[in-house]
This record gives sequence, structure tokens and C-alpha cells, in this order.
Amino acid sequence: MYTQSNGSASVPTLRTAWRRFSMCLSLAMLMIGAAYATEGSGSIYPLGVETVMPGLMPAPGGTVVDEFSAFYQANELVDSHGHALLPGFHLRAGAVAGKLVHNWGVHALGGTLVSSVAAQLDYIHLNAPFGKGEKTGFGNSIVETAVAYKKGALNWWYGFDVFTPGFSYNKNDLVNIGQHNYATAPSGAFTYMPNQGRTEVSSRFQYIVNYTNDATHYRSGNEFLWEYAGMQNVTKRLAIGGNGYFYKQTTNDLENGLMYLDGNRGRNVVFGPQIRYHFNRFAMILKYQKDFLTQNRPVGNEFWIEFGVPLGHPHHD
Repeated sequence: MYTQSNGSASVPTLRTAWRRFSMCLSLAMLMIGAAYATEGSGSIYPLGVETVMPGLMPAPGGTVVDEFSAFYQANELVDSHGHALLPGFHLRAGAVAGKLVHNWGVHALGGTLVSSVAAQLDYIHLNAPFGKGEKTGFGNSIVETAVAYKKGALNWWYGFDVFTPGFSYNKNDLVNIGQHNYATAPSGAFTYMPNQGRTEVSSRFQYIVNYTNDATHYRSGNEFLWEYAGMQNVTKRLAIGGNGYFYKQTTNDLENGLMYLDGNRGRNVVFGPQIRYHFNRFAMILKYQKDFLTQNRPVGNEFWIEFGVPLGHPHHD
């Protein structure tokens, strides 16, 4: 809203209002699945997913299957100053994902070679003043190669991730599932479990380099991500603690080779509680994540339920 006191004062205000509306409309037209909902204001990676012992890999010869279910809701979209851009913005998204991790038992660089592949099925519903959209489909896939190490209570690895585009994309649709571009990311993680494994301190880091979406000639900026968790066992099977992540876009978004608006750099700080329970053959994780200090992104919260199941027969040298 603005008050027209004179001609010179009203024109810049109108231009600012129109610019903000155009930005919101452009963002909404690029909406994708999972919680991270725009080409320029989100991530090809499901932020916050890897907060459960992320530095721990299967033993040589071992395999682990992980399942992730998430529900995200946001009722606000903010600009680069954290100010709400659009009244009546409501985003609901859900995802079910699977990840297969295998340690080949092949010695490399003093550790062992590990590979993983992950894929997800997403649902998204957007309700905003300029329209409604809804879609279900397969999102981006991730292939990872890493070298894993273990020394006493410390487990760590470093590797390289490759992200592929979503399976279904139409630039004219109000909502889409998955980012329509490739990306690569050097990555690494550690999990430190002292006190005979009853305490956990974990972090995972990656730097995502995005490539151009050929359908829209839009290139999202590069992204730094730190996911973390701290847990403490209260019984032999039950551990409680906190989890979250810090996300920062480090370069500007580009459209047709030119900077998009003011660069549209995203930022988010996320934190919430986490519970882990070990059964005989698998572990179940419940966690909650809340957005803080957000820029150029939706602001909301997310609920997760995750399972990890070991397969195969690990061997020891």
C-alpha cells in the first residue's frame, strides 16, 4: 500500500510495488517440488535431509537402504531483506525418497570406495493470489561417489555429487516437480561418536554448482550448505537432540546471462529437535525443522520421518 502525496513520490513507490509483484510472479511460475520452491530461491538438493549420522558409511561390503518422508508448509515468501513479498501465499509440499548406499570394499586414498544413488517422488500445492497449482511426479536424482574413513569414534568421508534434472518439466506450468538443470557438488561429512557411541556430533558440507536450465535460460547461483546434528542417548535404543542447517547462496542468479533482479541470493538458518530410535534391524528418526533469518525464499517448517535398514554382509580385512 502507498499514499500518493505528489507525483514524484508516487512513481518510485509504484515502481517498487510493481517490481515486487513481478518478482513474486516470476518466482511462482518457476515453483518446484519439495520445500524449496523456486528456480532462483531454492536448491536442487533437499536441504536438511542428511542430519542423521551423515559421516557414517556402511562397513566394507555393506549396504544400507534409507527412506525419507517429508512434509513442508510455508505461508510467507520473503525478499532479500526478509520482508514478506506476497499476501495470501500458501505452499504445501511432500516428498518420499529412497537412497541406496554401498561400500565396495575397494581401497582408495587410504579409505574405502562408497557409492550411493537417491531419487524422490514429490507432491506440491501452491495457492496464491495469481492462481493455484498442483502436481505430483519424480524430482531430481543424486549420484554420489565418496571415499570413507574410520578411526576410533570418528567416521568421515569426502566425495562428489552429481544432480540430474527432474523427469517432468514444463516452463509454462505454474508449478513443476524438480529443478530442470544439472548440478555438481564436492561434499564431505563427519560423525564423531564418543562415550561408547552414546554421544553424536555430526556435520555435512557441500558446495553446489548449478548449470543452466535450457528451457528458461536461467542459471541458479552456487550454494553452500552445512547440515548438522547433535544427539545423546537417553537409553540404549533412544537418542534425542537437535538438527538443522545453514544455507547460503554465494553467487547471483542469471537469466539470459544477466543478473536476475538483485541477484536473488537465498539464505536460510534452520533448527529443530530430532529423535532417533534403534530397533533390532533398523533405525527410525523423527525430526522437525523451522526456518529463521530467511532471504529470497519461502518461510515455513518441515516434518520428517526417516528409516535406515542395513543389508548385505559386511566383511572385515
